[in-house]
Amino acid sequence: MPDLKVQPGAVPQAPRAAPTLSQAPRAGLPQTIAPAAPKPLAGAPPRRSDNYYDIKSTIFNALIDAIDLTQLSQLDREGARDEIRDIVNEIITLKDVAMSIAEQEDLLEDICNDVLGYGPLEPLLARDDIADVMVNGANTCFIEVGGKMEKTGVRFRDNAQLLNICQRIVSQVGRRVDEASPICDARLADGSRVNVIVPPLAIDGPTLTIRKFKKDRLKLPDLVKFGTITPEGATILEIIGRVRCNILISGGTGSGKTTLLNCLTGYIDLDERVITCEDAAELQLQQPHVVRLETRPPNLEGEGEVTMRDLVKNCLRMRPERIIVGEVRGPEAFDLLQAMNTGHDGSMGTLHSNSPREAISRLESMITMGGYALPSKTIKEMIVGSIDVIIQASRLRDGSRRITHITEVIGMEGEVIITQDLFVYEIVGEDANGRIMGRHRSTGIARPHFWDRARYYNEEKRLADALERAESRNDGQI
Repeated sequence: MPDLKVQPGAVPQAPRAAPTLSQAPRAGLPQTIAPAAPKPLAGAPPRRSDNYYDIKSTIFNALIDAIDLTQLSQLDREGARDEIRDIVNEIITLKDVAMSIAEQEDLLEDICNDVLGYGPLEPLLARDDIADVMVNGANTCFIEVGGKMEKTGVRFRDNAQLLNICQRIVSQVGRRVDEASPICDARLADGSRVNVIVPPLAIDGPTLTIRKFKKDRLKLPDLVKFGTITPEGATILEIIGRVRCNILISGGTGSGKTTLLNCLTGYIDLDERVITCEDAAELQLQQPHVVRLETRPPNLEGEGEVTMRDLVKNCLRMRPERIIVGEVRGPEAFDLLQAMNTGHDGSMGTLHSNSPREAISRLESMITMGGYALPSKTIKEMIVGSIDVIIQASRLRDGSRRITHITEVIGMEGEVIITQDLFVYEIVGEDANGRIMGRHRSTGIARPHFWDRARYYNEEKRLADALERAESRNDGQI
């Protein structure tokens, strides 16, 4: 292990009257009555005083002057933490900073996170109950827990530190964010989705949004436990995924589309070749034969961009059995429908819309905006011939997530696409705590349009049993 020593003269002797974390307000400043601090979140970093950040900045700068970062990069994470801890302890002693053992441990942890990880974000990224982390400049950070937004005590030293962390995140996937390219999508090592937008577009400082992934991959039984769908509805979804229906998952932002897509991919046979196309690779397929493709933004000269449509068109030459598109948002909709209609049964994709009927309209609009000079009826016929099932996911006003529709696309009458619902979610009220009360109701369809496909895969008995149980539960289940 390299011997990392404090360089002579790098840490000057500080005056004896050193600051402490409990230091009183500076003389001469007007005294105001501060509002009561909000109750701290369980597991969230404690709110720090300005004096804490002053001390941390002083020690951090001394550490950077005293340490050889080249040698530090050669160590593993634990070895690097030990070396940083030793040098910080020496700096604290030399500077005669008075602090408790607990405060010193907090300071050491913060500095290690700054040097080796994502700084103040590390405690939030370690929590598995957080769905989203939203940083609005250096001094404001919100999280979503249990469907509700909560403000945290997390803050950064300044916007420069926040920008440095944003650049560290995006550089790990070969992307960049700066004034010339101020918007960037990226991902963390665990697949969590990241969006960064920096000045001059973000007026109040860099803005970082992280859609976190749970450490344990959710499955359909977990969605049943959360009340997202009933056991019978989950069985129907399992059968839909297993018998290679072409599926479109529709929903708004944060409604759980990607989570549901991950759940459905769990029923793909292990011997199938699956190709995924995403803007930021976040799907967690467990099959052994998976090829993951990711889009690429243009370089500084505006060249080298690889779009979602490029990926979808190329994967058709890669002998896929199923194609999964993380999100359909443009002319790649045409290529995905073509793939679904030419032997790649069981393909899936997600789309932003508020209902199954709206999802169909959006698909048609995307194809039209892609410059295809096709009659409206031809596009609708292509949709009918390609998509078997639309699953609608919604985030309700109390923060809960529900699958509100399982809808089949069954054909056309004239120039109108005909659909039929298998399951719908009905809201019946709310309880004393403001939680929405509702039920998943079967529409009573005894033979779905994909019945013959289920019979081909020997799933018709399970399908019939699930539909029968769902019909028997219609009376009053909430």
